[in-house]
Parts: sequence; structure tokens; C-alpha cells
Amino acid sequence: MSKEILPMSASELDESDMQAVVEVLRSGRLALGPKAEEFEERISGYIGAKHAVAVSSGTAALHLIVKSLGLGPGDEVLVPSFTFAASVNAALYEGCVPVFVDIEPETLNMDPEDLERKITPRARAILVVDIFGHPVEWDSILKIASQHHLRIIDDACEALGAEYKGTKIGRLGDAAAFSFYPNKQVTLGEGGVILTNDDQIKRLAESLRNQGRGEMGSWLDHERLGFNYRLPEMSAALGISQLKRLEMFLDKRERVARMYTERLSGLDWVRPPVVRPYAQMSWCLYVVTLSEGLDRDPVMQAMEARGIPTRGYFSPVHLQPYIREKWGCQEGDLPVTESVSRRSLALPFFNNLTEAQVGQVVTELAEAVKQRA
Repeated sequence: MSKEILPMSASELDESDMQAVVEVLRSGRLALGPKAEEFEERISGYIGAKHAVAVSSGTAALHLIVKSLGLGPGDEVLVPSFTFAASVNAALYEGCVPVFVDIEPETLNMDPEDLERKITPRARAILVVDIFGHPVEWDSILKIASQHHLRIIDDACEALGAEYKGTKIGRLGDAAAFSFYPNKQVTLGEGGVILTNDDQIKRLAESLRNQGRGEMGSWLDHERLGFNYRLPEMSAALGISQLKRLEMFLDKRERVARMYTERLSGLDWVRPPVVRPYAQMSWCLYVVTLSEGLDRDPVMQAMEARGIPTRGYFSPVHLQPYIREKWGCQEGDLPVTESVSRRSLALPFFNNLTEAQVGQVVTELAEAVKQRA
């Protein structure tokens, strides 16, 4: 009997999601309509933020936050390298200088001690990442930002539903960005949103996403250089439908993560994700770290040969060719990031992964590690 081929991720869609999209199609109002506004109201209410600005992607959300804060050429933005490239690219789009910060070896989030060491008089903002749905150590980050008069951008693209000491992620810092790519807790296919309590960020972001149009001007009047970062009505309708089931999705993801952790705990060659007592993790991904001396790439190749997809999370941004060429970053700059990145990999993870499937993945991982050890 052949083994089951697992996907890396899978969105949970049902008839209500499909009906929501069909209703928009039948309405004929496909852009700049009421569904995007309703989606903004629902997600701002869920997070507890004053404003939500729906946009076309998480990357667009980050970019508009950077621009709305007035960050520009020569301004230093402190950012982790252990993240998706969009976290850094959003600052680069506006000519900012990235200052890469190392990570904590357990949570894989920005290390507050290294953050403080990296601050110079040219620093203007901290761009934090709540990696894989685990909140950063927010008390320390907020204290450092206050002491040095720095703005805070929260890349919460993987952290919808996460909490820090009982506070929903998305309410901390000057503004937060969420993403709704298909592997996220809620999907719109593509899409993103900015959450903020700052009226000025909200006003500018709304203008910038819509080609720089003003609130009161005519359709062809543009107050500033802007972008086409609008969220289509069909995507917003799907998001509204998905948000109604968010808590159920989070419970399912917690269940799958718990099954993985139970099966992996006690194995001396792998460390399951670490969740701090202050954190309610929302489990965007399930990323394990192999022990020192084990290289993830051969293990991933062995898993692929066994029909189990895995992904390397993350290849450090500071060692990407376009970053090294521009900024002169080198191996050894961020020792914890570089060590973890060689040994961390994401396992198949989605809402309805079964206990048998989790067992299959862990069994094949053990065999792959044994084969490559």
C-alpha cells in the first residue's frame, strides 16, 4: 500500500466561504465596496484596535506603515534577519537602512539585548516579527523603544489570534500588519490589513493604498504618490466568512501542534517549538530545530524522497545576495540566527491534520535523521 502524500499546508474552506464570494460576483460590485469596510470593522473589533485598513497583501501593509510613519532614506530600522524577506523589503522600498538584530535561541524572536546593542543615533524604528505566531517579549521591546524614542512596527503577519499577557497581538506598537496568504490562520487567497490606534497612520494608509487620492477629492485628484494596494471585494467577503470561524481554526491548530509536540518531546535530536508562559501562540507554522551537528538540508531531501514535504524556515535575510551586495553583511554577523537557520524546518501543518498523519510525519522524520546522521 502506497503512503499518503501530505500537502505542506491546506486552507479550510467550506460552502459558506464560496457562497460569500458568489454573492459579491452576483452583486457586480467587485472593488471599493461595502465588503472591504465590513472586513475592516470585524478585524479591528476582534483585535481591539481603533482602525483597520485592508490592503492587497501583508507586504503592502508593512510598506504602507513604513511610509505612513515618514521613514525614509538613511533612517535605520532595526529588524530581525530570521524572517520572511518582506519584513526587510518594506523598509528598503523607502530607502531605509536595515540594522539586523539576532534572535533568542528558544523563541526565535528578536533578542531584546542584541536590539539595544544595535541602536545608534540614526535609528528611527524597530520592526518586530512575532515569528510563527509566537509574540515577541513585548515589555522589553516597548521599554527600549520608549527610552530611545523609536517607532514600532509589528510584523504580525503570522500571528493572527496570538496574545501577549492577555493582550491581542495587533494592539501593541504604532501599527501592526497581518497577512492572509493561504497558509495563514485565516485566508483571503491574498490580502493584508493594517491595525493601528493612530489616526494619522490610518488616514495616510487609506490614501496611499488608493493611488494617493484624498478623502474629499474627486476620483482623478491625487494628493500624494500612492499605490494600487486595494483589497478586492471578493477577497474581503471571503475574509468576513473566514473570521466567523477563526476561534475554531485556532483551536484546531493548537490541537495539531500539541500532537506534534507530544510525539517529539524527549527525542534528543530535535527541539519542538518553545512557547513562553506570557504567550498565547496562534500557530501559523510548526517549526522544529534539529540538534547541533545536524544539517536540515539533507534531512529535508530525505523527507522529500519519502513523500513528506518540509520547508527551511528561514534562510537569513542578511545573507541573501541582494542584501550582502548592498550592505556588506557577512556570515558570523548574527551567530544565533545563522545556527538556527541551518537546523530549523517546518513540518506539514494545517487545521485538519490527523493524529495518524502527524505520526507518519514524525516517523519519517526520525528515519530521515537516522539516515543522515
